[in-house]
Amino acid sequence: MPPLTGILLFCLIASFSTLITSAHLNLTLPHQHPYPESVVQQVHRSINESISRRQILDTTVRDNNNKCQTGNPIDDCWQCDSNWAKNRQRLADCSIGFGQAALGGKGGQIYIVTDSSDKDTVNPIPGTLRHAVVQEEPLWIVFASDMFIKLKHELIVNNYKTIDGRGANVHITGNGCITLQYVSNVIIHNVHIYNCAPSGNTNIRSSPTHVGYRGKSDGDAISIFGSRNIWIDHCALSHCTDGLIDAIMGSTGITISNNYFSHHDDVMLLGHDDKYLPDTGMQVTIAFNHFGEGLVQRMPRIRRGYVHVVNNDFTHWQMYAIGGSANPTINSQGNRYTAPDDPNLKEVTKREDTDNGQWDAWNWRTEGDIMVNGAIFVPSGPGITNNQYSKANNVDPKSGDLINQLTANAGVLGGPRDNSMSMSKGGTTGASGSGSGSGSGHSESNSGDVDLFGMIFSGTGASAASSPLLTTTPMLLYFLIILTLYITITKQDGINTIVTLTIAL
Repeated sequence: MPPLTGILLFCLIASFSTLITSAHLNLTLPHQHPYPESVVQQVHRSINESISRRQILDTTVRDNNNKCQTGNPIDDCWQCDSNWAKNRQRLADCSIGFGQAALGGKGGQIYIVTDSSDKDTVNPIPGTLRHAVVQEEPLWIVFASDMFIKLKHELIVNNYKTIDGRGANVHITGNGCITLQYVSNVIIHNVHIYNCAPSGNTNIRSSPTHVGYRGKSDGDAISIFGSRNIWIDHCALSHCTDGLIDAIMGSTGITISNNYFSHHDDVMLLGHDDKYLPDTGMQVTIAFNHFGEGLVQRMPRIRRGYVHVVNNDFTHWQMYAIGGSANPTINSQGNRYTAPDDPNLKEVTKREDTDNGQWDAWNWRTEGDIMVNGAIFVPSGPGITNNQYSKANNVDPKSGDLINQLTANAGVLGGPRDNSMSMSKGGTTGASGSGSGSGSGHSESNSGDVDLFGMIFSGTGASAASSPLLTTTPMLLYFLIILTLYITITKQDGINTIVTLTIAL
C-alpha cells in the first residue's frame, strides 16, 4: 500500500473514531479548567463574602428596600454601585463559576439598539439587535427603550458581545431565537426569551463578511454550540419548541445564573450525545436560578462533563429535576428541591437508559441540599463515603432563608421576573418596541436617553482582541497527525507506522 493511500485510510478511520472508541477514552477540551474543584471553592468563597457583608449590614442598617448586599455575590458586585448605569461594563467582572472568564463586550463601544424590527437576515438594518450582534469588534449592546423583538430567523451572535437589557423591558421571541455557534465571550443579561420556534432553510449573516445557509433550527431559546466563556444571567425563559438552554458539541466554560425558568418540558440539555466524547470536557455552573411553575424535566439533563448545581430553588417538576447519562459528574450543593404531591415523583434524579450496575460508580453527590415534601436525591459514586468536596466555610447551605435570599431576584430585574405578563395574550404582547429608527446604533445617543443609560460613547477600543472561532476539535488533531505522517513516512515503514497509530486510537 503506498504511503499516501495509507494516510487517507487513517484519516477515514479517525473521522469515525468517536463511534468506535472505547468508553474509557477520556478526551479533554482545549479550554476546560484543569481543576474544577478549585472553581467550586471560588464559588463558595464568593458566596461566603457576600453573606458576611449582608450579616454586617443587617446589624447596622434596617432597609428592606436596599438592593445592595443581598448575599448574592453576582448582584452585589454591580448593584452596590449607585452609578452602575454609568459603568455598565463592570458587570463583566461579576460572574462566578466556570463562566467567570466571559468578557462579553468589555472594553468595546456601547451599541444602542434603537430599532426593534428584524426585516432582513442577510443585510440587517443598523440600529437593530441583529446588526449589533454580527459585528466583529467587542460591543456592549443596550436598548434605547422597551422593546418587543420578534425574530425572523435565528439570531447568530458573534464573539465578544454583551446583550444587556438593564434599564429597559426587552422581549425576544419568534423564530430560531439566540444561537451561539463556535464563538467565545458572550454575556446575555436581563432579557425575556420565549415562544421560540424552529426556523431556517435560509441565508443568515453571522459576521460582516460572512453569510451562510442555515438549515432548520430546533427552536431553542438559547443554543450554545461548540462555544466557550458564556454567561447567561437574570433572564426569563419559557414556552419554546425545544430547549430553553442547550449546550452541546464541546461547549465549556459556562455559567447559568439568576434566571427564572417556567412553563416548559425539556428545560436544559448539556451534552450532544452519549457517544460524543469531547463533551467530557464540558464544565457548567448553575447557580441562584428559580426553576418554577410548569416545568417537566431536564433541570438540567447532562451527558458527560462536570456540572456544579449550587443554591438553586427547584419548586416544580412533572418527571424529574436532574437527569443524566454517560457518566457525568454532578455536584449538587445547597439547593432546595420541593417535590410534587404525586408519590411517584419524589425522586430528584434520573439516570437515563442505564441500570444500577452501570451508574453505581457515577459521581453524583448531594451536600447541604434541602429536601421538601418528600424529595429524594439518589447519590452515587465514591463521594458517598469519601467526601472529595470541601464544604463552604461559615455558610450553612441547609438554611431555607439562604435559598430565599440568594434566589429572591431570579429572573428579569425591574419588572415581572418571569414571562407571565408577556404570555397573557399568547406571547403577542409585551413591551412595545420602538418600531422605527434606524440610526447607526454606534456611538450616538438618542435625545432623552443619556440620563437613563449614562452611556460613554468615546470608547478607546477593546481591551481584548477578538479571538478566532473555537475550531479546535479532534479533527484538527487528526489533521496534524496526518500532516506529520505525510512529511516523515518512508516507503519502507510507512504502513507499519499507520497501523500502530490506528490501533492506539
